[in-house]
Order: sequence, then structure tokens, then C-alpha cells
Amino acid sequence: MTDGYHPVLVQLPLVREATGTRCREPADVFRACADLARLAQEAFHVLCVDQKNMLVARHMITLGLVDSSLVHPREVFRPAIECNSASVILVHNHPSGDPTPSAEDLRITRQLVDAGKIIDIRVLDHVIVGRPSEGSPNGWLSLRESGLAGFA
Repeated sequence: MTDGYHPVLVQLPLVREATGTRCREPADVFRACADLARLAQEAFHVLCVDQKNMLVARHMITLGLVDSSLVHPREVFRPAIECNSASVILVHNHPSGDPTPSAEDLRITRQLVDAGKIIDIRVLDHVIVGRPSEGSPNGWLSLRESGLAGFA
């Protein structure tokens, strides 16, 4: 070939096997992502789950600053599509330890829920990981359980 391009054969698995970790409740998600509580920067992860809420894969989408992280639906749903995931669970940490959601957390959650509807991948929850404190004895907050964001 004289044009500098060479054909490449790429093989991708059609199905990815679940890890055996069930993520049915926010406490399950927190256990799967407890390592985020110790980070000094915000990190946004997506958990890809199958139809039985078994964890298929965990992907870091962005590693941000002390108090923010840029998130776009394209990057969030790419791993879910690659994993043939039925649903996703959004997870990010607050380095301050306080899992109270910001206005931006609520906005991006609503945006991702709407994007998921378009491509038929449900967003099951968005869990914010912090650290246990008087105001948050669990050390996390589920936006689904709190009713602060609309999940379908």
C-alpha cells in the first residue's frame, strides 16, 4: 500500500460477562466505589450493569479539579454501548467529604437521564461519594432516593 494506510483487523467481544457484584442499592454502589472517598480531586465514574443489575464494568469518565469535573453524555454512554450494558449508574466523589449535590450535579444528572432515554440505556441512579459525618452517616447520597433528580 502506497497511501500509508494499512488494514487492521479488530475483534470485539459481543457480550461482556458480569463481575458478580450486584449493584441494586446505593449502599452496593458505595461499596463498589468506596475508593473514591479518599481522592483529592473529583472523579466521575460510570458503572455499566446488565439487566439483573450485575456490574459489568466500571469506567472513569473524567478526573477533574478539587470541586468540579467536566462530564458529557458522549463520554458517559460510550463505555455502556461498548459493554452492551442495559443500564448505568453514575458515581462521583466530593473531595470535601460532604455528598450534598451541587446545582451542577443535578443539572448533569438530568441531562444524562434524558440522553439515556434517547439511546435506550437507563440511568438507574447517581450516587455521590463522600465520607461519613454527622450530616451524612452513610458517607454517600443517592439522587434517586433523595428525589432531587427525575429518574424514569
